[in-house]
Amino acid sequence: MRPTFRVAVQASDPISHAGITRYLASRPEVRVITPPRADADVVILVPDRLTTHNLAAIGRDVPHCPAILIANKVSESDLLDAVRCRIVAVLPRAAATDERLLDAIASVASRDESSPADLLGALVARAEHLQHEVLAARGLNFTDMNAREVDVLRLMADGFDTAEIAQKLCYSQRTVKNIIHGVNSRLHLRNRQHAVAYAMRTGVI
Repeated sequence: MRPTFRVAVQASDPISHAGITRYLASRPEVRVITPPRADADVVILVPDRLTTHNLAAIGRDVPHCPAILIANKVSESDLLDAVRCRIVAVLPRAAATDERLLDAIASVASRDESSPADLLGALVARAEHLQHEVLAARGLNFTDMNAREVDVLRLMADGFDTAEIAQKLCYSQRTVKNIIHGVNSRLHLRNRQHAVAYAMRTGVI
């Protein structure tokens, strides 16, 4: 008998949300929970279209737990954003049958590394390739932060102010401020505290 998993459903249209929620609620091994979703084991994401904007919204809204994406297609250009949003499995809409969805939930919630390849073992493998072979070679990472930005955020996380960071890194204070402003603007972060929290959450620092 499968253990009970707490699952939240986030769909862009009410029909998809109602259908998936109704099915999951009928299964004894699943407990569907509603917002706030901080205690969810897995989040099921069903956007109407997968766009950069949608992925950015997912990244803001999804709690700190793994997510399963149900979508028609995930292009390579969407890959880094998907990983950043803690999406660890993808099911094509046409293949998201009852049992396959349950298998995906069980695999993701239990952190089962032997989950089926079509559940995005390929995504993880490709993400690792991009991280090590492409991004690292350019001094980047999954958050699109370069080495300078990471250094500044790490010192911010250690409690240093702008002047101290500038001194430690041999930058001007204006340069430090520009780096912080650039990170916040590019990643749609509200302030310095949000930037540090984001960097820690994504494993950059």
